[in-house]
Amino acid sequence: MLVRCLSALLVAFSLLTHAPAQAADHPVVPVAAGVSYQWIDRWDADRLNRVLTADAPTFFGVPIAASPARNAVNLYRVTYSSVVPEQGNRPIVTTGLVAVPEGATGGLPVFSYQHGTVYGKEEVPSIPDQSAETRLALALFAGQGYVVIGADYFGMGDTKEPEGYVVKGSHQQATFDMLLASRAVLQNLGVTTTKLFLGGWSQGGFVTMAFLEKLENSGVPVAAAATASAPVDAFVMVSGALDFPRKIDAVWMNSVFILSAFSFENYYGVPGLARALFTDEAYDVARKVYEREKVDFAAVPTDLHKLIRPEYFDPKFLAASTYGRLLLDKTNAYRWVIQTPTRNYYGEADEAIAVGLGRLAMTFQQAMGAGNPAVEALSTGAMAK
Repeated sequence: MLVRCLSALLVAFSLLTHAPAQAADHPVVPVAAGVSYQWIDRWDADRLNRVLTADAPTFFGVPIAASPARNAVNLYRVTYSSVVPEQGNRPIVTTGLVAVPEGATGGLPVFSYQHGTVYGKEEVPSIPDQSAETRLALALFAGQGYVVIGADYFGMGDTKEPEGYVVKGSHQQATFDMLLASRAVLQNLGVTTTKLFLGGWSQGGFVTMAFLEKLENSGVPVAAAATASAPVDAFVMVSGALDFPRKIDAVWMNSVFILSAFSFENYYGVPGLARALFTDEAYDVARKVYEREKVDFAAVPTDLHKLIRPEYFDPKFLAASTYGRLLLDKTNAYRWVIQTPTRNYYGEADEAIAVGLGRLAMTFQQAMGAGNPAVEALSTGAMAK
């Protein structure tokens, strides 16, 4: 999977703003009720610059145009308490990352990065060695004097919880509580902050927009937000794949159905939802993918007609099904009056996010009377996701 639109996200923020010890050797520091942190690593400027010049271009398949990192960064894994809104605010413990520029003085801007879809539970911000996206965000922003924070999302990282893929309320809660936890950590470290910026790619673009909605509704000011390849409405993405497929649709679109169906079953409490969606032949291997069990990925159907029961290809059936209703009701992240300057980048040849979906938030905002100018959708050209 190519992630070329990620570079557009990084360009967006450049326009909007300008041998370590082992973690086990360092204590866990409690700083507030349910919040603690542990130093995990120090990355010097040379390491951050290797990410920019070698690691990221190799991984993402595109050159990274960015200013060299100016400073080292100290990384802290944060453990914090949160709740699951979809389950009556059931208490949960989850994790995230706070990265603090070394030697910076005065108030520092904060960049909250929301990660994209990953297939390993440890490919998350709090384990940056295993998260290519996080490493790039650190090199680009923490290396330029930004505090960088990132939530792992419920069910990801060091947890026994099931994943909550595009479960909007849980994504909002995880990111909001991570912001609060990061403030407690930074206060303990003696770090003061100024403006808050948001960014994310792919699933992280959806989470960024959902987080922005939560922040605006809570009265928390955000200086600017940017996304790339953001599925701001998962029903639109799913219906497009089933009802109006394109020749360029990615074979890995199967993962959207697998991760969302089992996540909805777990978080919204709908036993049998995934079994109702998937064919008898595909159900077991789909479950193994979601639960991160050992699986032969060649056995995972890439033809959606082999993965999903035929009745779901009827738009009326999909919309009336439990799965479809949850998509319709719970997975939009653009239907409010957005006040924060926001840029949604999209690719003309994106394998998952059609042009209309990439422009959807702006189209909705501009449909209001004379038009709300806060959201701007910008094409990156004929670039694949």
